[in-house]
Amino acid sequence: METIKTLIFNRFKIISLLTISMALSIVLLMIRMKIHQSFYLLFLIWNLFLAIIPFAITTGLTSSKKVNKLVLFFFFGIWLLFLPNAPYLVTDLMHLTRTDQSFLWLDILVIMSFAFNGLILFFLSLSDMEKLLKQHLNSKLLTPLMFSIFGLTAFGIYLGRFLRHNSWEIINNPLNIFRDIFNIVFQPNIEAWIFTLTFGSFLAVSYWMLKAFSNSKI
Repeated sequence: METIKTLIFNRFKIISLLTISMALSIVLLMIRMKIHQSFYLLFLIWNLFLAIIPFAITTGLTSSKKVNKLVLFFFFGIWLLFLPNAPYLVTDLMHLTRTDQSFLWLDILVIMSFAFNGLILFFLSLSDMEKLLKQHLNSKLLTPLMFSIFGLTAFGIYLGRFLRHNSWEIINNPLNIFRDIFNIVFQPNIEAWIFTLTFGSFLAVSYWMLKAFSNSKI
């Protein structure tokens, strides 16, 4: 109970703003559903829920008084497994090709609002994890690890978007996902590598730009 109180007190402003932003996304989706008389895009709410999981993990860790190395690395593995779910929402823009041209602007606004929340959750969670890792890792190891996280996140998004895998499969169907990973690594798959490189670069540049802006006195 004390940890929950500390969590709410320390992150009240961030959690409040996130709640308002996510509530707006859901309201926009409800308006879209009312106008089109369709439940299409309702899956965005589930995707947003999955995007919250990595942020919830790092919020819990940062709210703890002391996190030892073993506990941190255990939760780091779980966190990394779910992390791609946050920026994955950006790829939901692909669904615009299937939407009705009437009120297309509304569909763009709905998906963009969910994608925005996904990216914010990703950046906040990654910032938390970077601070936690700094307490236990040598600074020389941290930079390459961060680059690896961006690449693995982008690769995870590719597995989810194009091969339709999800985070749970590492537990209930690991052979299937490992087989597809093996095929991508050892057989030519230009799309997978281009997606991983470009999307990973986008996440990395965006993250470090936001860090620079947050440290700026302008």
